[in-house]
Amino acid sequence: MSPLLSTPARRVHRFEGLLTPRTWLWVLGASSLVLIGLFLFYGIEGGFAYAVNRRLLSVITMVLVAYAVGMSTVLFQTVTNNRILTPSIMGFDALYLLIQTAAVFLFSAGALTSAPEPLKFVLNTVLMTGFAIVLYRWVFTGQGRSLHLLLLIGIVFGTLFRGIASLLQRLMDPSEYIILQDLFFASFNRTKPDLLPFALLALVVVSIPVVLWRHQLDVMNLGREVAISLGVHYKLISTGVLVIAAVMISVSTALVGPVTFFGVLVANLAYQVSSGKHRYTLPAAVLIGVIALIGGQFLLSHVLGLSTALSIIIDFVGGIVFIALLLRGRLR
Repeated sequence: MSPLLSTPARRVHRFEGLLTPRTWLWVLGASSLVLIGLFLFYGIEGGFAYAVNRRLLSVITMVLVAYAVGMSTVLFQTVTNNRILTPSIMGFDALYLLIQTAAVFLFSAGALTSAPEPLKFVLNTVLMTGFAIVLYRWVFTGQGRSLHLLLLIGIVFGTLFRGIASLLQRLMDPSEYIILQDLFFASFNRTKPDLLPFALLALVVVSIPVVLWRHQLDVMNLGREVAISLGVHYKLISTGVLVIAAVMISVSTALVGPVTFFGVLVANLAYQVSSGKHRYTLPAAVLIGVIALIGGQFLLSHVLGLSTALSIIIDFVGGIVFIALLLRGRLR
């Protein structure tokens, strides 16, 4: 089996020997709380309550995004047995951009910006999740179709969506394209407070099956044949997990915008400090995501004094990790 298609549980966890997985979770959790405290209260000058409320909104947004992306990536990689693929890389970000581009092209930028935020959030989430459900159901029905076909189809659809979006962008008015450009990059500062309850509710609901299936997911790390032989309903759980991952990444993308390589970064760091069990890997991925987002935003705003979007830096670092994993797999 190719190294790129091996399960995360079979990887060498380089940092696991330094601390136990449980201790790593305590360290990551404490680090997250310290960074949240710094982000909320550091450098406030006047208007304390107003500043804290604004920052608290950003913190909640980043925590929700870290949870959605970290969980969805680990779950997706468990089912696909592939450490370099994520739902975002499979075309969900491209679908998000296509939806925004088509909305501006058909209804104008003014209609898009004036539409109620909850309505746009729900529509984006439903459309992206619906695409995933249709795709997964089609792939998993019939003979001769497999997860490998799913991966190929996802990449093809991602390319198709980007091509259609690019065509529509060339045909639209330049002034509307400028407005549309703001949606191409994730922003953790433009989230509306009334969107957070919808995102939180969706994430809580889809997390319930994950908790119930946590032991079966550990068995699935051993491979499809082993999991089936041990009594795991592989097809049912695989389909359910893929739909859950689609809902989570759809919520994250609809909330702040696309962060393509963020999942690759946090998931592969989580594998290094966990034992391969999902009760450690999933929370580790979430906590590492919280540290990356809140710590990165704090450094950009208060230490470096830069106005660069955090998502650009995250995608740059995550893209390097993605390329490194590809090259390492080819060398092996």
